[in-house]
Amino acid sequence: VQLQASGGGLVQTGASLRLSCAASGRTYSISRLGWFRRVPGKEREFVAAVWDNGVTQYADSVKGRFTISRDNTKDTVYLEMNSLKPEDTAIYYCAADAGSRSYDNWGQGTQVTVSS
Repeated sequence: VQLQASGGGLVQTGASLRLSCAASGRTYSISRLGWFRRVPGKEREFVAAVWDNGVTQYADSVKGRFTISRDNTKDTVYLEMNSLKPEDTAIYYCAADAGSRSYDNWGQGTQVTVSS
């Protein structure tokens, strides 16, 4: 499975962004898609996940502000980010669980910068 993330950018506090991640290859094997983020010098952080049955999971820090969704017809997962804060600044990565019960496929990352 290959993943291509896009949609990052520079925005002001309170703005919105939508990230997209298009999957290709053996997409039929994907059971779970997730978004993670990393700030230089810090550990990678889980943001959100969506299972193939539509169940979603969010980190406490983004609950109520971010929404993850997937379009299986386009093999794409989205992360709608609202009310962005400077602490949301990070490189965002999408990842896929292709049946191994772990995220073993990763996209290249897209930078999100929120200015105060």
